[in-house]
Amino acid sequence: METIEKKRLSKKDIIKSYLIWTFFSHSTYNYERMQASGVLHTLAPSLEKLYGKETQELKDACKRHMEFFNTEPNVGGCILGITLALEEQKANGEDVDEEMISSIKTGLMGPLAGIGDTIWQGTLSPIALGIILGMAKAGNFLGPIIYLLIIGVVLFGLGYLSYTKGYYMGREGIGKIIGSGLLNKVTEKATIVGATVLGGLVASYVTVSCGLKLNLSTGTLDVQTAVFDSILKGILPLGITLLTVFMLRKKVNVNIILLVLILIGTVGTLIGFF
Repeated sequence: METIEKKRLSKKDIIKSYLIWTFFSHSTYNYERMQASGVLHTLAPSLEKLYGKETQELKDACKRHMEFFNTEPNVGGCILGITLALEEQKANGEDVDEEMISSIKTGLMGPLAGIGDTIWQGTLSPIALGIILGMAKAGNFLGPIIYLLIIGVVLFGLGYLSYTKGYYMGREGIGKIIGSGLLNKVTEKATIVGATVLGGLVASYVTVSCGLKLNLSTGTLDVQTAVFDSILKGILPLGITLLTVFMLRKKVNVNIILLVLILIGTVGTLIGFF
């Protein structure tokens, strides 16, 4: 009886795919299909190995991976890993159809984008900034270098782990993770840590003070120290921060917010308040 050799992707294929995704996930990014061309560019070498060149199966695979796709590339890389595992199963004749592959990609890209943005932009990046901003502010050239090293190590480490775990765990593994509620717990804890760090950064680096001094019969009254500091230390930076947060929650355009802050600073300086 003839034995049919199974088509397998090697570890080298997975690493190559991950590296392409890391550097080209947003290549030709557009509003019609977002990261679709980056997805196909990532999967193309593996798809050729699985289905062969110039085959109808390869053409069909390319077509389905040009569908709309958008996620955070580091945590969301596991979706591409899962996709490779599914394509490998499909190429070997297992019970995997095109609709299943598209549905898993579509179903995971939103939740993992939220988790990735929370971990990356709301937690890791502010923590790294909190570590090196003091050094950079003091003129230490190592500050930016250390920041780039931290971001680079975390980015490549998190991205590689996510991508390869997605491939080796497959649809069953990611289903267990989502079902266990682990992703929600990670998101919640990361949000708390990120908010705490950002609060610390605001207190340290948002500097607003009142320069108004009143000449009274009893002497000169420093409004900042005698009034504002006696009410609450740092009340002016807190007020500016809360005003900015309020406008962001009201979905005011960022450019408008910047103009409002510039206007407050200009008027305050002209009248001698700041």
